[in-house]
Formats: sequence, C-alpha cells, structure tokens
Amino acid sequence: MTTLARTVVDTHVVAKRNLLKILRVPEILVAVLISPIMFVLLFAYVFGGAIDPGEGVSYREFLIPGIFAQTVVFGATFTGAGIADDMQKGILDRFRSLPMSQSAVLAGRTASDVVYNVLSLVIMALTGLLVGWRVHGTVLEAAAAFGLLLVFAYAVSWIMALVGVLVPSVEVINNASFIVIMPLTFVSNAFVPLESFPEPLRRVVEWNPVSTLTQACRELFGNTSPDAAVPDAWSMQNPVAYTLLCVVLILVVFAPLAIARYRRTSR
Repeated sequence: MTTLARTVVDTHVVAKRNLLKILRVPEILVAVLISPIMFVLLFAYVFGGAIDPGEGVSYREFLIPGIFAQTVVFGATFTGAGIADDMQKGILDRFRSLPMSQSAVLAGRTASDVVYNVLSLVIMALTGLLVGWRVHGTVLEAAAAFGLLLVFAYAVSWIMALVGVLVPSVEVINNASFIVIMPLTFVSNAFVPLESFPEPLRRVVEWNPVSTLTQACRELFGNTSPDAAVPDAWSMQNPVAYTLLCVVLILVVFAPLAIARYRRTSR
C-alpha cells in the first residue's frame, strides 16, 4: 500500500471512530443541533422587528444565510475541543503507538466534523422554512450555497485543529474560541445590513470572510434585495471567488502547521 493510500484508509478509520460517538454519546449531537435552532428563533422573533434589511426582502430571509455562516464557524470549535479531549484522555497516545499515518488523526477529525455540519445545516434549513425563509434560486444554486458553507467550515476546522494541538484543554479552547469567533461573526453582515456599520468599520466588514460567505449564500439562495446597492469592495462584488480564495489560503497555511505540530508533539 502506498503512503497516500494508507493515509486515506487511516483517515477513514479515524473519521468512522469519531462518527460512532453519535450513536454511543447522543448528547453530543443534541448539543450541536440545539444551538442553531436557538439562534434562528432568537433573531427571527426577538430582533427581527428592529432590523430593516432593505426593501424587497424580509428580515428572516436576510437572516438565515447569516445564521448558516455563523453556525459553521462556531461548529469548528467542536474540532479543537474533540482533539483536546482525546489528548487529555490519552487516546492520541494510543494512536501514536500504532503503525498508522500521523496526519490521518487530524484529517479524520476534520472530515468527521463535516457530517456534524451537514446535520446542523439540515436542522437550520428546516427551522428556517418554518419561520418563513424561502429559497428563490435554482436547485443547483442552493446546492452550491450549501457546498460553499461546508467547504468553508472544513477550512476553519483546520484552524481549530491547530489550536487543539497547541492548547490540549477543552475549557481553554472553548473560552479562547469564543473570544475570537464571536467578533468575527458579529462584525459582519450576517445579522445586520452592511450599510449600518460606520465607515472605518465597514471596510473591515467588507473583507471579513464571514461577510463574503454570507453574501454569497444570500445571492445563491436568492435572498438579496433587488434594490440593494452593490458595495465597492471587490470581495463583496465577487463573494464566491473571495470566499474560495480564503478557503484555499486557510488550508494551505493551517493544515500543514497543524500536522507538523502534532508530529512534534508525538515525539
């Protein structure tokens, strides 16, 4: 078996091991799925009446793509927490003693978390439909939007994989991730229109990858206002291309860093 083939097989085994936790510890899945539902209901019914997304689109249709983007970013913390938990329990030490690809440990972890994100998106989409969200684009455009969300979530999970290896403590990861991810998601157009931000902060929001991910999903789902002004920033005029560029950049930088750090830790 070649090195690449062995890595693929080992990655599949590790991913399957992580997914079996859904059956053996269903509380994990419940915790993952409850949070998106709470955010949808909270913003739709509590803050929805106070925010005007512009003419031609309801706030609930404006909101749901932003909730999608926020959830997949927050879901990446599950990757770091899972790696840190395995390190604390000594499970990764057992993996290191086996004749397996070391990179497969992190690759399997990030791959299995894609399934969690799929389940979260399904639950959020159903909840969104119940509160009034509708898809006005084509089936292919909607599928492209969900695919873009999953690809972005996979990239961010590698950032958290590096954090999980550097800080092998679940408590520290949860607190540190909240400090970083909360501003990243709220200083974006996920919940409020871009025009509501003051000029200096608006430039930051325009180049925030969460903003471009949200904008790309709104355009693909058909949840944009026909009268909305087009931002001057290239990132917002080409949200799909910019988001994919960020995905490639994150993977190129953080995947090798996470794997290299894990290998140094295993020595």
